[in-house]
Amino acid sequence: MSKRTLIYGSYSLQYELLYQKRKTIKLTVEPDMTIVLACPLHATNEKIEAFMKKKWQWINTQLSFFGKYQKKVYRKEYQSGESFYYLGRQYQLVVKKSKEDKVSLSRGILLVETSLGKEYPEYTKKLLSIWFKERSQDIFRERFEEIFLKFGYKKDVHLRIASMKRKWGNCDGGIVTLNPRLIQSSKDCIDYVITHELCHIRYKNHNKNFFTFLDKMFPYWELVKEKLESRFL
Repeated sequence: MSKRTLIYGSYSLQYELLYQKRKTIKLTVEPDMTIVLACPLHATNEKIEAFMKKKWQWINTQLSFFGKYQKKVYRKEYQSGESFYYLGRQYQLVVKKSKEDKVSLSRGILLVETSLGKEYPEYTKKLLSIWFKERSQDIFRERFEEIFLKFGYKKDVHLRIASMKRKWGNCDGGIVTLNPRLIQSSKDCIDYVITHELCHIRYKNHNKNFFTFLDKMFPYWELVKEKLESRFL
């Protein structure tokens, strides 16, 4: 993958160029505003530049949309008083020394009881990471199995949980991968991402048939998608 800059009039933008064994050019603007162009191995520079200029207005529209939701990211210190999201609700972290390690939720509080005490934030982070991972596995599996039944697929489709920098979910063959950060979002957002990826089992690309199918399987998905991207990016 290489970085390219497209100059169009008085404007310029940077994008990532990826050559693949594919027949068509695919352009994607990610939620973090990264522009990725995947093109066939034989694509010429002239063809690539012409394609990007043709898509200029669409790119600006996407950048404007995602730009509304860009937020400053603050590094967590894992100290009492910080806030964390879980299933769409915001919780205040309370770290308390205890004889045993335990994480629990109660009335807007995310309580971490730690045998090392609050003077060891890295250990608090470790306890929270384990808890979030366990909850992700349980909830994602429960939602996936329920939604999968609605599709009536005859083939096996497996669920995988793995960190992804730019995506909430991915579908590759018979494997649906979910980003563990989805556990921060509400259940309707989790259901939307699972449904979206399961639609890719039938339609690989984001064509008209794909979105018609998505409309059928998850009406009003646009509203849920916007909520997911505006609150939990």
